Amino acid sequence: MKIGSLYLRNNLLMAPMAGITDHPFRLTVRKCGCGLAFTEMISAHGLVKSQRVAMRCLVSSEEDRPLGAQIFGSDPSVLAEAARMLTDMHADLIDLNMGCPAKKVIKGGSGVAIMRDDDKVAVVVRAVRAATPLPLTVKLRAGWKRGMNALEVGRIAQDCGADAVILHPRTAEQGFSGNADWSLIGAMKRNLVVPVIGNGDIRRAGDAIRMLEETGCDGIMIGRGALGNPWIFGQILRLQGRWEGATPSEPDAEERMAVIRDHLDMEVACHGEERAVINFRKHLLWYTKGLSGGALFRQRAGQFVRRNEVLEGLHAFLSARRSSLAAGK
Repeated sequence: MKIGSLYLRNNLLMAPMAGITDHPFRLTVRKCGCGLAFTEMISAHGLVKSQRVAMRCLVSSEEDRPLGAQIFGSDPSVLAEAARMLTDMHADLIDLNMGCPAKKVIKGGSGVAIMRDDDKVAVVVRAVRAATPLPLTVKLRAGWKRGMNALEVGRIAQDCGADAVILHPRTAEQGFSGNADWSLIGAMKRNLVVPVIGNGDIRRAGDAIRMLEETGCDGIMIGRGALGNPWIFGQILRLQGRWEGATPSEPDAEERMAVIRDHLDMEVACHGEERAVINFRKHLLWYTKGLSGGALFRQRAGQFVRRNEVLEGLHAFLSARRSSLAAGK
């Protein structure tokens, strides 16, 4: 897949997610087949105001490439300066967030709030486009409310210099409730020349294939479907006939343990043991969601404070689960 001047090894993207898509998480999904991963959503104002924020947001490595940096804000000049800074800090792509429905983001006139004003959309995209030679994507929602103006905003973004449009086809009013209207992704694809990337309700590998077939979109961005399930990327590639080594369905206990251990070790190396383990508790909830016996393990997981406690608890849980499956229970 190609976005502007950037060539990707495949058309599968990991969505930017606040508090989740840090360096260790990005490396984890990349090892499982993700073609492009993003930083957590970065406040343009915070970035311009504080180099410390910039350094924290852009902790990365050679293995963490290509790297997209997503910014949000409402002031075109500040967004442009943030894009310039990220360009100098060797991001590979800039994503402009016009889709976040969080109340604190909307209150500041950022995220999906920008979609309420077509003229503001044009001014913002032009400003960021002029500030960086990097590929530029724009992340949209279906619209502010039921009126759904995503098609018009997508056209404006394209005409003002965006190299691709990413669409989550829920309105701001919906939040993450209800169903994503994939037909809007198909309509966006038919109306634009630049690549269109679909996002929303990709929970299993088969969902991604169905979105590609139903909408004709150029790529898939996965968000919540990858939480505790980084294997989804490889599974999609396998269904596409592009990765023979991918796990076809649910990973076995050994593969699950290996990925979780690597993820945890990278968190410890990045953040230090105590902070890493506390931060990793939410990942443990996702990694064990839906597994038999997982509820009891998740109760214990909230007490873990050391790496060895996590690994010992996981080993015991996965061993017991494997024995149960072998016994046909």
